[in-house]
Amino acid sequence: MHIQRLAAPLGAVIEGLNVREVTTQTWPDLNRLFNQYKVLVFRNQKLTPEDQANFASLWGPLVHHPYASTKAHPAIMTLTNYGKKKDVNQHWHSDMIYNPVLPKLTMLYGLEVPSIGGNTAFSNQTLAWAELSEGLRTTLRSLRAVHSAAGLARIYGEDPKKAPFAKHPVMRTHAETGEPALFVCREFTERFVGWSKAESAALLEYLFQHRARPEFQARQQWRRGDLVMWDNRCLLHFAVHDHGDEPRVIHRLQVEGETPQ
Repeated sequence: MHIQRLAAPLGAVIEGLNVREVTTQTWPDLNRLFNQYKVLVFRNQKLTPEDQANFASLWGPLVHHPYASTKAHPAIMTLTNYGKKKDVNQHWHSDMIYNPVLPKLTMLYGLEVPSIGGNTAFSNQTLAWAELSEGLRTTLRSLRAVHSAAGLARIYGEDPKKAPFAKHPVMRTHAETGEPALFVCREFTERFVGWSKAESAALLEYLFQHRARPEFQARQQWRRGDLVMWDNRCLLHFAVHDHGDEPRVIHRLQVEGETPQ
């Protein structure tokens, strides 16, 4: 097994490992790497949906998406390029932040990838938190924010009034490492608890701009057969749609986590 850094802020590329051969005995070593690098890229995998689900299950129970899944496996979504106008992931976000209990990780498997572009970008929110002033961190430690899936429900043709919503700390503490991370998301974060939307707007906008500074980021350049997993507890991600109409077909699943603290 060979490990190479993806970028200084986060990530590692692992070659020479068949994830189908990972067992409960060898998994702890991978989990230590996962907590250290926050993104792991496994090259040259040949996986069925069951293989991917079995590997992900080493980290815990799988999540069923509320609006979409494949017939091949109830926990797997197929992400396909239907064109930039229909791409709903063109924003920095943390997956399912609108639920009371959130996924600990997201895992993608590349079935077809474009010849150029189509990268997945990540932003390290542990670094984003550390780079805030102590005065602002003191203020944010006392705040919780309201997150809603109403906009996502509209995209999928569901009733936005029935969409899930949740309240989470603006500073999230990682359940395994204990590291603090900034935890807001433009697409889903509406306001601070006890504040109006108007009162929240200016501070949230500052945090939305700050959270994705270039020095916090890394990009995964996709190859066919890549299996990529990232820590949803301390990262934001962004699906970059710069590949036109070229095919990009990916299997996505998630592992259950915990209520943010």
